[in-house]
Amino acid sequence: MTQTTSSGADRPLIALAMGDPAGISPELTARLAADPQVNAAARLVIIGDRRVFDEGARAAGLSPELVDTTLEALKTSAPDQVAFVDLGHLSPEEIEQGVPSLAGGTFCSRNFNEALALAGDGHVEAVCFTPFNKQAMRYANPDYDDEIRFVARAIGFEGKAREFNILDNIWNARVTSHIPLAKVAESLSSGAILEELALTDQCLRQSGIESPRIAVAGLNPHAGDGGNFGSEEEEIIAPAVEQAAERGIEAVGPFPADTVFLRAPREGYHAVLTMYHDQGQIAMKLMGFDSGVTMLGGFPFPVCTPAHGTAYDIAGRGIADIGASRQALLLAAKMASRLQQQAIA
Repeated sequence: MTQTTSSGADRPLIALAMGDPAGISPELTARLAADPQVNAAARLVIIGDRRVFDEGARAAGLSPELVDTTLEALKTSAPDQVAFVDLGHLSPEEIEQGVPSLAGGTFCSRNFNEALALAGDGHVEAVCFTPFNKQAMRYANPDYDDEIRFVARAIGFEGKAREFNILDNIWNARVTSHIPLAKVAESLSSGAILEELALTDQCLRQSGIESPRIAVAGLNPHAGDGGNFGSEEEEIIAPAVEQAAERGIEAVGPFPADTVFLRAPREGYHAVLTMYHDQGQIAMKLMGFDSGVTMLGGFPFPVCTPAHGTAYDIAGRGIADIGASRQALLLAAKMASRLQQQAIA
């Protein structure tokens, strides 16, 4: 299949790390390589094993046209069409479809590390990856927690970063993430909430939203009901919203968490800041499990992936939906382009 693209220099160069080889990631990678929308918006450099990619392409019924390159060559020359870095580090025979493994986790980790190194050194402008399996990643990295810590360690980043979930132009940010529910209340502070509001405002602007509006969820039922069901809203959350307004951030709340996601699209909010992981994730996944995007914000470059998982149950069947993966690439391309323009200005 011949790729249809615009000229190279006006499209950001994005490293696409192949994800878990036992799931739909190889098929999704092949579909992205052949997708006209993706190729009109960005120049892709796929990092993985060509044999695994070819298996995915066969499942998808595609034969994308690729240019071979190397990690070293990318430091001096940026390809104009879809390029492939073949690390030659995994034979498809080593992988059982639908089963997490050390080999699969090692494959993903190497691909992701190489993509991040390219971005960290300024040779690509964004990083995307097709879905990982957390169990396989832990086989290969026993201390693996999540992608944010993986990225921070890979590039030596010590600043503030956070995972955002995006669906139908609504972003979900959160103050606490992968911690026990029992520790959420004690982990909240006005300072932490203000930091998340500032990062959310920054990332929304980088995505092209000129005047972001953020709805803030409460912690307790009915947002505390005036103190009857908890004091965090009055003592911690509301003061953070006021401080955000003083900094020019348009944040409103706290609103009851059980209605804030209904309010957001109706009243023109671009993001909802929730207090803990499932408070936002349940709502977002009910709204569209297969079409959401995850963006890791706060790093020097965008890092995006589809919000869904590896879909082991349909691996190799040629029916994987490219929708969320395409949106992840398009968001990364938009953000990388804006960061490029800001750097020039």
